[in-house]
Amino acid sequence: MNVSDLIASCEADWTEYTQHRFVKELGNSTLPEAAFKHYLQQDYLFLIHFARAYALAVYKSENFLAMQKPLEALHGLINHESRLHVEFCAEWGLTEQDMQNIPEATGTVAYTRLVLDAGQSGSLTDLYAALAPCSIGYGVIGKWLINHPDTVLEGNPYRDWIECYSGAEYLDSVEDSVDQLNELLADIPEDSHMAARVRKIFRDATRMEIAFWEQGYEG
Repeated sequence: MNVSDLIASCEADWTEYTQHRFVKELGNSTLPEAAFKHYLQQDYLFLIHFARAYALAVYKSENFLAMQKPLEALHGLINHESRLHVEFCAEWGLTEQDMQNIPEATGTVAYTRLVLDAGQSGSLTDLYAALAPCSIGYGVIGKWLINHPDTVLEGNPYRDWIECYSGAEYLDSVEDSVDQLNELLADIPEDSHMAARVRKIFRDATRMEIAFWEQGYEG
């Protein structure tokens, strides 16, 4: 069992997530600014829970070597990615204090609690399967956008976002995430109860990503 199997098990949902209208409109520069700003605000709150999930992964790891990767991810989220997000949001007129005071949208609550519950009640593999649609999916989206003929970079206000998630540094981190999850999945029999559970967690998290895009139009 591997990551490709997880994606294939919910291919329609995966395609709807990675090629959502939010993604397409972001690429062709037609995404409403209000939808993007709502996304940025909720993504800030999401990152807080994402960091908690990696802290939980450290706790769930069985030895120092296994702790190293989630610890690096946690360090990167707190000291690098979150700072970049705040700086990026400032360019859109959003301060960190503003985002801290904004209530979590329903989709944000549902998604983040699903991830944390998977880690708290399940195994380390369950937790990484719940994290994977985000940690792996954004790389798929970045590559899809940068290579799509309808994507516009010149004059696109979302160009920095596109170039961030299609950039070599980010895609390298995605490959690391794929390799890490593949190691955990390798010994799980395809027809086992464990395999079915992991596929369900991955599918549910993918559906939460779709809902996360959709709420940008509702905010």
